[in-house]
Amino acid sequence: MLMDCIAHYLPYRHTKSFGSLALDYIEADEKLKSFYHHPVNLQGIEAAIASRQKFPTRRRVLVEALEKQYEGITPDSKVSANIRSLLNENCFTVCTAHQPSLFTGYLYFVYKILHVIKIADQLNSKYPDKQFVPVFFLGSEDNDLLELNRIKLGGDTIVWETAQTGAVGRMKPEGIDSLLRRLEGELSVQPHGAEMMDMLRNAYLDASTIQEASFKLVHALFSEFGLVVLLPDNPLLKQEVSSIFERDIFSHVSSQLVEQTTAQLAESYKVQVNPREINLFYLDDGIRERIVQNGAGYKVLNSQIHFNAEELKRELTSHPEKFSPNVVLRGLFQEYILPNIAFVGGGSEIAYWLELKSVFEHFEVPFPVLVLRNSFLLLNERAVKLVNRFGLDWEDLFLPEDELVRKLVRKESSLQLELRNEIDQLDQFYSSLADTAGKVDMTLVKHVGALQAKARKRMEGLEKKMLRAEKRKYLSLHQQVKELKGLVSPNGHLQEREENILPYYARYGRSIVQCIYESSLTTEQEFTILQIG
Repeated sequence: MLMDCIAHYLPYRHTKSFGSLALDYIEADEKLKSFYHHPVNLQGIEAAIASRQKFPTRRRVLVEALEKQYEGITPDSKVSANIRSLLNENCFTVCTAHQPSLFTGYLYFVYKILHVIKIADQLNSKYPDKQFVPVFFLGSEDNDLLELNRIKLGGDTIVWETAQTGAVGRMKPEGIDSLLRRLEGELSVQPHGAEMMDMLRNAYLDASTIQEASFKLVHALFSEFGLVVLLPDNPLLKQEVSSIFERDIFSHVSSQLVEQTTAQLAESYKVQVNPREINLFYLDDGIRERIVQNGAGYKVLNSQIHFNAEELKRELTSHPEKFSPNVVLRGLFQEYILPNIAFVGGGSEIAYWLELKSVFEHFEVPFPVLVLRNSFLLLNERAVKLVNRFGLDWEDLFLPEDELVRKLVRKESSLQLELRNEIDQLDQFYSSLADTAGKVDMTLVKHVGALQAKARKRMEGLEKKMLRAEKRKYLSLHQQVKELKGLVSPNGHLQEREENILPYYARYGRSIVQCIYESSLTTEQEFTILQIG
């Protein structure tokens, strides 16, 4: 199905949907400038390139790992060319990261990937003497199954139930075939439903792990753009950073540095990262548990695994794949192995990256440009019709339902529904009365104030009753507003944090992906409202 799409952009602050740290960051507030290296613009990109050129990235190891990873998958020619180009010293990456969410999870999963693709394409046009490759870093070692095993579809929550434990990416996709049958029954009637179901079956039913399934699905969705998917659960790549892992285990320097930074950030913002003395998990079949110091030795929590210092060093040397970084070291791992110059992340990701600058400086790893990922609101034909029917401004879509109803009732009603002037006149009357009474006896002023408060409360109550009475006349309008709010902010949340890409793909096919790509901004940092239909 062919589709039209029209994009409208507005400042993030106008949506009233983002935290103070994210807003201050994109507005370059002075309070945050000491927590990052480069501004979000082309000058910042150029500075990041200059910094990266001085760092000895082990490109051959990276390419070897990627080529082995892509064995058995026929990569798009553009993907193959991008992988080979990473050997070139003038090739850099633009990266985003996410866990292996079921069927891509929420819409923002797709938005952040298309954002890095758009940035890389823009930079390839701007700097023809260099090359820029979009990379998706699949955080398959995450063990928060309750966050990753569900999607919402048509008002229902679809959950993959499994008793498996440990890293989600290493789990087997057992039982997902029943979820696919559920999806097929609901979505296959759409114009591109069959195509979408084939994509999902090829990804999940032929995979041995969730990591492999997620890799295949992301590859199927974005390979035509040249996106390179990186699976970091790889001994070859972890061997590269084993010296950093060892220093974190035995010196605790990372936690000390992050604690200092978070104390500074906490003066103005909510802290995102609480570092541990050791910022590594032990990863094995069925477990991903923290490594903690236990007297003179070390233990893996919730297990019988123990090491002395020498044994732990030997384990790290022999089996680097069994060590998994937490949030403090994950970004450092990513930036060490990739020739990366920009990282695209959500508000919470940007928040914790701002806590890590001193860790990067300590380990002498270049700190990338941090770009807040694009956010979209997709408006289908019905939503656009309602917006036009009410004559709404774009920021009106983010008003609470009751406030939007009040605004529209006042706008459409020919009657006076506000008593602001009358209340002002009331206040003036009682002010004059207080002056008169005070001349007689100053103790009467307080009595007049009480009378004023009582009269004002009754006047405000009358105003509310008038508005409620008029709203009852506009019951249909209220129902339509409720419908509109359900489309733009399901369950009271941003649409991108509730909905999944599958229903959109089933209806529009690859056109929806292309539409979002074409409407994606790069470093402008604005919210996008996208009319689709």
